[in-house]
Amino acid sequence: MKSIAVFCGSSNGASEVYREHAVALGKALAEQEISLVYGGANVGLMGAVADAALHAGGRVIGVLPYFLQSREIAHNGLSELIIVDSMHERKSKMAEIADGFIALPGGPGTMEEYFEIFTWAQLGLHEKPCGLLNINHYYDHLISLFDRMAAEQFMQEKYRSMVITDTTPQGILHKFTNYTPPSVKTYLTSKRV
Repeated sequence: MKSIAVFCGSSNGASEVYREHAVALGKALAEQEISLVYGGANVGLMGAVADAALHAGGRVIGVLPYFLQSREIAHNGLSELIIVDSMHERKSKMAEIADGFIALPGGPGTMEEYFEIFTWAQLGLHEKPCGLLNINHYYDHLISLFDRMAAEQFMQEKYRSMVITDTTPQGILHKFTNYTPPSVKTYLTSKRV
């Protein structure tokens, strides 16, 4: 695995533990010589994961829409900063560059990024692992929701197993190395009357 995209908050969150784990993830990526691909900002958990990877000698590629650069949140110390025209183009570029995706805690934007890339995997548009770094039980309710989706037959079990979770950067990266994607989603149903 050469690069991993990290989706996360532009805020630090209510507990210092979120920032600590963002730093640990950035460091772990650098130590394993995996490039970090992220949203290109210098604020919140985004800035923390990038700074940690850079400090540990890692390669960091930021992808930032122009309108956010003009708000002076662009990280100026990255290995590479790619400026794009829109949020859609940002996600597309990150998906193109990355070999896997990890969501740290974040808000609606983080969820939107994760769910889109997860849905693309479910539809067979890519075969890259998608993980949730469940820091401080942040994703417990979301993990339970995935379980409910499977139990209520709105998600096949093979796609439920695509939701890779762990509580440590090392644990989730290890699971990524052993990931095997499921077969492509089909829509075959019982015969309609």
